[in-house]
Amino acid sequence: MGRLQTRVLAPQDLRQALALCRQDPVSSVLAAVRLNESGVAAGAGGTWGAYRDGELRSFVWLGANVIPVSPSGDGLAELAPRLLHSRGRLSSIVGERGSVETLWGEVAGQWPAPRQVRGDQPSLVLRERALVPPHPRVREARPEEFEAVLPASVAMFADEYGYSPMSSPQGAYATRVRQLIDGGRTFVLMEQAAGLPRVAFKADIGAMAMGVAQIQGVWVAPHLRGRGLGTAGMAAVVDLARARGAEVVSLYVNDYNDAARRMYATVGFVQEGSYATIVL
Repeated sequence: MGRLQTRVLAPQDLRQALALCRQDPVSSVLAAVRLNESGVAAGAGGTWGAYRDGELRSFVWLGANVIPVSPSGDGLAELAPRLLHSRGRLSSIVGERGSVETLWGEVAGQWPAPRQVRGDQPSLVLRERALVPPHPRVREARPEEFEAVLPASVAMFADEYGYSPMSSPQGAYATRVRQLIDGGRTFVLMEQAAGLPRVAFKADIGAMAMGVAQIQGVWVAPHLRGRGLGTAGMAAVVDLARARGAEVVSLYVNDYNDAARRMYATVGFVQEGSYATIVL
């Protein structure tokens, strides 16, 4: 094999980086979205690639979230030291399980203990219509519903990670929630409580690229859980994502969340690979 070289990617490398993502669109959709939106130079430390014989074999997007893409695994370990020299604060390493394990295995001994290690998050996909009827009242959230959607989004995050996202600097989480709503990528079922609108179910298209829509932020109000609302709601979200051009609807779920995994299986999702997340 030829000699391995690592370097920061330049704008002319964008095409090669996206081609690498297309080798496995479901596991690379998070990186592809960043590249499509910002190019290779954005993020806390840019995008670093490993080349062998002039061919890009692996790259790591260094933003607040570190996202590795390495279909072959070649050169990924050699990129790990770049995490230690990133200019900004890193909040997580997320992506295809084997790639995340490789990066973390290289730097774990030089890093403070992570908040959480989610080492096996089954990656689920649905390439056809849902197996169950969609809920007819699930729809796009409206911009004027931001004040109702934000508490549901915060509750979802707190359920998932055990702490509030509202401590993030400069209102970053609220800004992200508003961006998803304004972009037509948050879907809700609303109810009334004391005369005010309240979210009963929500989900977001958190990432969309290469024909893949990755669903994130799925949440059902606690008093409505166990009634099939999540199943019918997700079926509706699948239809809405496909209407927006998605050929594949995907998501990843914690391996220990048996209730969610049963719900997604009922909708028709099947596992194709695994993600992993290191929460820093």
